[in-house]
Amino acid sequence: MNNQRLVILLLLIAYIFSPTLFTWIVNPEGAWYRPYIMWIIVIIIAYAVQARKKPS
Repeated sequence: MNNQRLVILLLLIAYIFSPTLFTWIVNPEGAWYRPYIMWIIVIIIAYAVQARKKPS
């Protein structure tokens, strides 16, 4: 049940900040590596969630 709350909280935060994040990522004057930063964050979060799971 605790993982479900965490996922719901993360989805809510992502939903709230997605317009600002999207504008920051696609800004033409921004750095070329901005989308890669977001993908690295997603990969690290996915790895951390998978590493926390106990093997069955």
